[in-house]
Formats: sequence, structure tokens, C-alpha cells
Amino acid sequence: MFWNSFVLAVHAIKRNLLRSFLTVLGIIIGVAAVITMVTVGRGATQSVSDQISAMGTNQLVVRPGQRRGSGANTPKFKQKDVDLIRTQVTGIAGVAPYSTLSATVIFQAKNYTTLITGTTNDFFTVGNWVLQSGRQFYDRELNSGKASCILGTTVKNKLFGKENPQGQRIRVKQFTCEVIGVLESKGQSTWGTDQDDNVLMPLKTVHRRLLGSLDIERIAVKVADSKKISITQEKITELIRQSRRLPDNMENDFRVLDMRQIIQTLTGTTRVLTMLLGAVAAVSLLVGGIGIMNIMLVSVTERTKEIGIRLAIGALEKHVLMQFLIEAVVLSSIGGVLGLILAAGLSIFGASLMGVPFIFDLQINILAFLFAASIGILFGFVPARRAARLNPIDALRHE
Repeated sequence: MFWNSFVLAVHAIKRNLLRSFLTVLGIIIGVAAVITMVTVGRGATQSVSDQISAMGTNQLVVRPGQRRGSGANTPKFKQKDVDLIRTQVTGIAGVAPYSTLSATVIFQAKNYTTLITGTTNDFFTVGNWVLQSGRQFYDRELNSGKASCILGTTVKNKLFGKENPQGQRIRVKQFTCEVIGVLESKGQSTWGTDQDDNVLMPLKTVHRRLLGSLDIERIAVKVADSKKISITQEKITELIRQSRRLPDNMENDFRVLDMRQIIQTLTGTTRVLTMLLGAVAAVSLLVGGIGIMNIMLVSVTERTKEIGIRLAIGALEKHVLMQFLIEAVVLSSIGGVLGLILAAGLSIFGASLMGVPFIFDLQINILAFLFAASIGILFGFVPARRAARLNPIDALRHE
């Protein structure tokens, strides 16, 4: 019985190929939209997580300012704060102070405005940075504030192209510095900034020659054991409070940020957005289901006489019901399969366009197909029941 109903359903679909295709178009678009949104969204989530992990998940960042407010009028950090963390906190792999400013660097006739970062060699340990070529700063360069610099790949390409910059001198404001190395490329950050658009200098060089101040903008700390991040965070907070002699009833004028919390916040946000976009796309599946029901009702009206003949020669109501129900399921299933194929192409293209990884999720593909098939059952039942309940005599008289 099932096979005969299936064959009849397929023949009915073949008789009106164009109408059948237009009917399933809503299902195709719905399935493709849902899978594409979810796949690209998950790729974006993974990209965010990977980019922050590349900065170091065992990292704490100490910044001036309270949780609510810009921190513009709060005290900056000094070298004594860096020394305090380095000497008093155990289980630390590196402590890197940062001071930054924007400046124009010049080499011969070329100039480029970039970010100058004054720091120490712990910058490489804390931020998981490696050198593409050259070397790190010597201790004597760090201690004396010598004009040495390490270029990010973006700056290197802008000023030197394919030429090796090592040993060359570039001008920064009123002085020149020797290029001693080039950083390995990291690409764009989660916040959309180019991580390679950077020039590193010894912290003392930036303080003396560019900022004219000994203020440290922020301190990055890498914890050796990820299980002890929370303990280390509390210890650093306590030390700086004591150093600044803050009363117990006074809120911190600094923040100690855990990179893991930032990862959880950002990935959580992208997951919610992915779910919302997927839900919006799923609406088109329901629209496709309404289209199937509409066409099936039209089909029942057109084939009233055919249904009457079948009922007159002995076909049972359940046979007619099964035929039209299978026809609706076949239509929605064809739409589901075509939607899966379209979704694969759109997902790959979308991931490539956005620069996020393509992550194939078998589960969401299966769920989308099963949902499409269930749409056929749900919206095909009413037309199928209407066809099965036709009176044979009235059906045969239908013109």
C-alpha cells in the first residue's frame, strides 16, 4: 500500500514539475537560511574564541579605572606596581607593562602612522608572540632606553615591502631607531583591529623620548597554572589596593580582567545572535509549509474526479489520505535535500567572505532536514484529510 501511494505521489509531482518546484522553493530557502546562519554563526564564535586564546587564556590584564567609567582621571600604574606583582605574586610566567601611543614612522620617502608600544621582553611570553626574524631586546637596551624597535608585519610591509628591514633605521618623531626584528603575523583581532599594525620599543625609550612620562598604561600578567588564575587575580587586587592605601569602604580605582571571562562573554553573545538569526530564518520554513498546504488544496480540487474514481472502485479513505500525505512529505523532503546542498555552498562562501572557519555540523543538517519533512506532514494533513473524506458520488459529478 505504501509503495503504491508513493508511486502515485511521485507521478502527480512529475505532472506539474514547475508548480512543484515553486512549491518547495520556500522549503529550500528556509533550510538553506537556517543552516547557513547557524554554520556561519558557529564559525564566528570559534573565530572569537581562537583569537582571544591566541592572546593567552592564562592572562590577566590590570587596567586603571573602575568597572563603570572610563578611568581617564584615575591614577596610572608605575614601575613599582610591576615590580610588586613580579616579586610578591607566585606562579607567574611573565609580567609585561605596556605604554602606547600613535605616531608616524618614516623610512626614506615612505611614512606610515602606527601604534607604538613600549614594553619589555615579557611581552612575547604573555601575549604568545614569536619573532618572524631578528631578536628580542637586550637587557642593556631595556635598561638604558636605547632606540631599538621590532616591527609588526603590517608596518614592515608598508615601509620595506619584501626587503629585509633588519639593521635599517626608521625615524619616529625627533629620533631614529634601529630595526632589530619582525613579529610573526597574527592578523585581525576580535575587536577588528590589526594586531600586526604595531612597533615595539623598550618601555624606557617610549617613556623618555615619546611620552615624557613614567606612567604605565596597563600590565599584562601570564599565570603559569590556569587553575590558579582566580587566586592570582585576588592576590594582585589585594597588593595594588595595599600599595595605593585604599580604605576598605572604597571601590577599586583599577580593574584586573580575566581573559577567560572575556572569552565566555563574547562567545555567549555570538551564540545568542546565532540562535536569533536561526530562529528568524526558520520562519521561512513555516512560510514554505503554508505554500505546500495551499498547493495541495488546489491539487485536491483539480483531482476531485480522480479521487472519486479511486473511491468508487474500492480505494479506502486511508489509501487516499496516505497518497496525498506522502505527496506533501515527498515535496518537503525534496526541498530539504536541495536546501542542504544550497546551504553547503552558501555556508562555505559566507565563512570565506567573513574570514571565519567553516564548521560542518552534521546534527544541525539532520535536524533541518527532519524539520522540513515534518513540515510536509503538518501542513499536508489538512489537504490529505479533505481528499480522503470526499463523497465518491459528488466527486464523480465534479467538473
